Amino acid sequence: MNILMMALVVGVLFATGTYLILRRRPIRLILGLGLLSHGVNLLLFSLGGAERGLPPIVVDKAAFTGDISGFVDPLPQALILTAIVIGFGVQAFAIVLVKRAYQTVNTDDFDQMRSTDLYEA
Repeated sequence: MNILMMALVVGVLFATGTYLILRRRPIRLILGLGLLSHGVNLLLFSLGGAERGLPPIVVDKAAFTGDISGFVDPLPQALILTAIVIGFGVQAFAIVLVKRAYQTVNTDDFDQMRSTDLYEA
């Protein structure tokens, strides 16, 4: 894929995610976090170099010549997999936190959640 197209998609994901995070509704915050997470994953993938090559597994040590230029670097793939798992955990925590806040305060507007009048019993 063209590097310019990847940069454009990453930019759109970052811009849309940032826009959604700055809105007042919690569901938009969660969607924005997801888009930013996907944007970071795509950025790491494109920076890692998406080229074709052999997996970095040596089956026959006797036939291995020591030339590693044909192997693909596994570090960006492992980093992206870790980022996906962390992003999933952050989104799950945010969903539970927003649900609990809505049950407590009965509103989904962050400005109303800041008000101290809602906590008088």
